[in-house]
Amino acid sequence: MSEIIMREDKAIGERYYYTKHKSGLDIYVIPKKFRTSYAIFSTKYGAIDNCFKLEGDKDFVKVPDGIAHFLEHKMFENEDGSDTFERFAKYGADPNAFTSSEMTGYLFSCTSHYDENLEILLDYVTKPYFTPQTVAKEQGIIGQEIKMGEDNPSRARYYNTMEALYADSQIKINVAGTVESIAEITADLLYSCYRTFYNLSNMVLVTSGDITMEQVLAVADKVLPMQDEKKIVRCYNAEKAEVNKKRVKVKMAVSKPMFEIGIKDIEIPADPKELLKKSIAGSVLYDMLFGTTSDFAIDVYESGLVRGFGAGYSLDHVFGMGELVGESDDPEAVYDKFVKYVEEKKKAGLDRSEFERIKKANYASLVKSFDSTQNIANNVTYMLLDGIDIMDYSKAVADVSFEYTEELLCKLFDEKYYAMSVVEPLDK
Repeated sequence: MSEIIMREDKAIGERYYYTKHKSGLDIYVIPKKFRTSYAIFSTKYGAIDNCFKLEGDKDFVKVPDGIAHFLEHKMFENEDGSDTFERFAKYGADPNAFTSSEMTGYLFSCTSHYDENLEILLDYVTKPYFTPQTVAKEQGIIGQEIKMGEDNPSRARYYNTMEALYADSQIKINVAGTVESIAEITADLLYSCYRTFYNLSNMVLVTSGDITMEQVLAVADKVLPMQDEKKIVRCYNAEKAEVNKKRVKVKMAVSKPMFEIGIKDIEIPADPKELLKKSIAGSVLYDMLFGTTSDFAIDVYESGLVRGFGAGYSLDHVFGMGELVGESDDPEAVYDKFVKYVEEKKKAGLDRSEFERIKKANYASLVKSFDSTQNIANNVTYMLLDGIDIMDYSKAVADVSFEYTEELLCKLFDEKYYAMSVVEPLDK
């Protein structure tokens, strides 16, 4: 019997149960007396992982961009011809999957038949089946998906921002790849990537609802194969601190220019606790500077300069960036106002009472996330990828100081870290 460990945060009244299954899989159960149960079975494998090797191997393997996303699509096919979605439908579950830059997740939510649905989830994700014929068919399907994405202004704005910010980092890779890159994918390549990244020691199962660890283990014992641990060595490109390009502009079918100002941050703390501290402080800082009640947001709205404005900060174990997005007839005026505003704030300093108010709001968001089985399971999964335990989060919020956040203001904001992408209307 696997050892079961319970961790709790008494400050927010929440807990989870953890065990390492004999197969090598990390399992987390978050008990909630809700009607809906949710499970996410994920692998630490995303779009950025296009260069890797196993520990002990001599050479790195370079694979086509988009292969992690392609593999996610193919996992729903079964050798016996059965339809995975129909299997879930039989037990009333709502399944889905996604691929991001850094992970691939397979999930379901249900209100009954939890054990049966979990068995389906663990079964199909651990039984790959690819043939040259099915791969060729999927290349056509995903190729159309990529072309449709190229016509999406919001997606173009985002990826152009990444292109502007980053010269070499894999973080700028389009998750779906390109029509040319996915044409290089073969069944053998898919099996190679699957064997490397879908090893259970590189995966995690997080589930939440009115369930027990004993329930989950009974299903895991029935379905999961025994596997030896594989240690993966990932090759990520080095990246300079300065942006790659100051501007990227394209013309598309939009009624008003769309802009995204990106703020590059490559200072990634190696210590997970320091990473969490900086992530929290950065989010609080961006809310103070650009949140809906900030001087900047009020100014650009009331002056009519910007419509649909939003801002945020993201940081994890691979990359960090801030962004300001919206629509404006004069994106350059928005950029100039942003630069001037930040410099004034750096000179004047932050408001301590505003800092405390927004930090409390951040804490409240954590507490609120436990009201949804999906939100809390996803949040636990995302944090685990960064080596962070969610039960440390509330204390980390409390420990983020005003002085640290004000210091971060000067470190994060410098014009050499800024770039902007603009999607302009087509010429009439």
